[in-house]
Amino acid sequence: MRNRLTPITLGTMLVALYLFLFAPVIYLVYASFARDTVWPFPWHFTVAGYVDLAGARAYQQALWNSVVLASAAAFLAMALSAMGSIAVLKYRHRWRGAFAIIIVSPMFVAELLIGISTLIFNRKVLGLPGNMGSAIVANAVHGMAFGFLIMLAQLVRYDWRLDDAAQVFGAGPYRTFWYVTLPNIWPAMLGAFVLSFLLAFNNLEISFYNLGAIPTLPSLAWGSLRYGLKPELFALAALVNGVVFAAFAVIYALMRTGLVRFGYRGI
Repeated sequence: MRNRLTPITLGTMLVALYLFLFAPVIYLVYASFARDTVWPFPWHFTVAGYVDLAGARAYQQALWNSVVLASAAAFLAMALSAMGSIAVLKYRHRWRGAFAIIIVSPMFVAELLIGISTLIFNRKVLGLPGNMGSAIVANAVHGMAFGFLIMLAQLVRYDWRLDDAAQVFGAGPYRTFWYVTLPNIWPAMLGAFVLSFLLAFNNLEISFYNLGAIPTLPSLAWGSLRYGLKPELFALAALVNGVVFAAFAVIYALMRTGLVRFGYRGI
């Protein structure tokens, strides 16, 4: 009897934990279809929030800015984290530990400090105003720390003798990377890109201090709170969460079907 209660107790605690974590997300989706978002009980179905959101040109421009910012920052973070992880794992040198610590250090710095320090450096040292370029670089530095850990977790199992064998048979460094290394490590690069994209897309502090008057979805939503919680804000939050869950569902489906395999598993 005692052994039977243990799985039931653990299962109940796990369900309660997930409900606690995802209750705000469920409430956002619920409230986005409610006529009264202040107290949506009893529930009266409506899509007025989504209609208002689709017709708001400010949100459309902010969405485009967020996509451009997140895509560029994620691509840069993916490339830098891939190069950094290869340099740490493939080439044995005495300073590789310090090099790895420097790359992951932005994880332990508040995003607010990263945004402010980048703004001050660009203005005082480089003499540059806040723009999309500086915001992309600042978000890429933050995302690179997380992408670097993803790349390390996968490349630690990679057999670097495959690269040596390709070069023995006449392939140069470029052809070796393109035809041997990349086909084996691209799932890890995809994971670094997706995580960096989500971090940059949803970031407020870093982007806010580097973009100036250029709006993004987080900054526009934050500014809209001065006028109260409007239905389009609930619709926006529900759509963003839906896209995130859909992206992870696609990645999980690719892993289950075997189309994406993380890490080297031999020939």
